[in-house]
Amino acid sequence: MRFAPRFRPIPFIAALIVAIFGILLGNWQQDRAAYKTELQTQQRERGAAAPIELGPAIAWRDDLAFRRVRLRGEFVAGWPVFLANRPMGSQSGFYLAMPFRIAGSDMHVLVLRGWLPRQAEFGKLPPFVTPAGPLLIEGRVVASSGRVMELGESAPLAPGAQVQNLAPQDLARASGLALQPFLVQQTAPATADDRLQRDWPAPDAGIDKHRGYAFQWYALAALAVLFYVMTGFRRGSGKTD
Repeated sequence: MRFAPRFRPIPFIAALIVAIFGILLGNWQQDRAAYKTELQTQQRERGAAAPIELGPAIAWRDDLAFRRVRLRGEFVAGWPVFLANRPMGSQSGFYLAMPFRIAGSDMHVLVLRGWLPRQAEFGKLPPFVTPAGPLLIEGRVVASSGRVMELGESAPLAPGAQVQNLAPQDLARASGLALQPFLVQQTAPATADDRLQRDWPAPDAGIDKHRGYAFQWYALAALAVLFYVMTGFRRGSGKTD
């Protein structure tokens, strides 16, 4: 007995289509991983650069993300907002967000002041202290506060509200304050008075996830070819005519 190749057009076309799509999608995931690797390198470089001072006229630009900055002005103490479902280690808690008015202007920046633990009593907000008067704070520019899954409906945006997600434009509409379209994570060590923790998590670029997806797509392409080759032989007689 011998096995002889048998060309079957429909399985061949199907295997070819699957293999092509697998390779194309694998290449796309590899490109995403390369892009995010470059982005992560830029973030490290910007984080290591000397801080710049943000004045009222500065506008958002892509190379501002993750830059270390200084802000002079004062917090708008009447507009604290608590971002819920922000754990720190194994403990649940909040990020405290508060507008910061830039000195000599009516322009504000939304500052993530730090993390506070959830209180044992349901619905009770954790205590915190807001320093009064002119301040100089340092932080890192971020495009957003990070999104979490919405668990039910958030409370209307008001001073002291607990919300799942928050964007500067949302707070600008609710408060009437002029706000820059980015946020600043405050990075100066917390004092005993303000009780805030500022151990901000490093941004996850998801590079390993993209590489894993690329491997899966390439494996699918290889399996399609292998399946066609293995099933493309028919059993025949070893005798010759």
